[in-house]
Amino acid sequence: MKVLIVDDDALIRDSLKILIDLEADFTVVGTASNGQEAFEFCKEYAPDLILMDIRMPIMDGVLATKMIKESFGSIRIIILTTFKDDQYIKEALKNGAQGYILKSQSADSIIESLRTVSKGNVVFETEIASVLTSMLKEEKEKHHLDLQLTEREHEIIKWVGEGLSNREISAALYLSEGTVRNYVTQLLEKLNVRDRTQLAIFYLKYIQ
Repeated sequence: MKVLIVDDDALIRDSLKILIDLEADFTVVGTASNGQEAFEFCKEYAPDLILMDIRMPIMDGVLATKMIKESFGSIRIIILTTFKDDQYIKEALKNGAQGYILKSQSADSIIESLRTVSKGNVVFETEIASVLTSMLKEEKEKHHLDLQLTEREHEIIKWVGEGLSNREISAALYLSEGTVRNYVTQLLEKLNVRDRTQLAIFYLKYIQ
């Protein structure tokens, strides 16, 4: 997987590059000091995965995430920051980030988060997950949806919302991986969400 590191702190960029390049399944293909540089880099090199800081000059990570996901939807983005601000979390997820983790995590934890997101799953550091769950439950109370989902679709979206891959869901429900993939595609269309990350957020927001 090709990784782009975006952070306005040169020491953090260099440290992350050394850390990630030690892993056989990841290669750091570039670094950027702000969101604008990251967007321009994506236009030319198309990384698979981005570690994105939030507070940066010229363009912050929230706006950069929005622009990159709108133009290059297949690029996966993990927000890596020192900030646990509720509004940042909400906006980053709304703009398409697949994860939100803190710089205080261990090196092994950061690498594991990269692997989780590279497989198409979502990842949130424990402290962030508690904030997210509380925030989404508040929003859920303001809405009432007649989803008209089948029992099997409820099972599938539940497992997606809990971060399981198609292979893990197929093992849990004794279905083929292709069948699970079809169910996920049906759910995306029925609920009018664009990708697996938004499907997981939909589950937390309206169903859990």
